[in-house]
Amino acid sequence: MTDGLDPVFERLQASPFRRKFHLWEKEQIYLQEKGMETVLAHARDFVRSRLADAEPKNDGRQTPWGNHPVFVAQHATATCCRGCLEKWHGIPKGKPLSDAEQAYIVSVIERWLQDAK
Repeated sequence: MTDGLDPVFERLQASPFRRKFHLWEKEQIYLQEKGMETVLAHARDFVRSRLADAEPKNDGRQTPWGNHPVFVAQHATATCCRGCLEKWHGIPKGKPLSDAEQAYIVSVIERWLQDAK
């Protein structure tokens, strides 16, 4: 599911801000203990509840900076708010995210988490 993401990840790697994110030990342990499937279920829930609306509550500030591997991955991959989704992934603001767009976002998060392990 993460095939075809190389161009996005090449652009993200060119950003000093995006490149600085990594999982701290606490988040690595959480990912290891819970497992990728559980963490991705959390990612789907976070995307649905925090990003999917046309105008999410607190957009631009709705994603915490840490304490969960998905939150770190979202900042690292510019899937943290609707502005970043528009700028980095071409997903326009002002309309609800489709199921396909939500699945794409989770696939980006998954790819980053796989690489971060």
